Amino acid sequence: MVRRIVAFALLAAVVTESVTARAAVGENHDKININTASAKELQKLEGVGHTVAERIVHYREEHGPFKRGEDLRKVEGIGAGLWERNRERIVVK
Repeated sequence: MVRRIVAFALLAAVVTESVTARAAVGENHDKININTASAKELQKLEGVGHTVAERIVHYREEHGPFKRGEDLRKVEGIGAGLWERNRERIVVK
């Protein structure tokens, strides 16, 4: 009986960890509206740290809203690789 309880507890822990990991991945793959996202939200994009996120916000404040997702490449620090890694997650509304 004790073995079954221990086995069940271990199985429950593994399942909980797996569900938590999948939820975390899902959070990181949400769409990001680059016209409304804060610097903190922009950092959820792969390869975008604090400095690049601040540049995106500053660019948007100086030049107005982005018309297309590809316009993000006009921001210093956003190269082809970073764009390609995130293009499916970037939206412009």
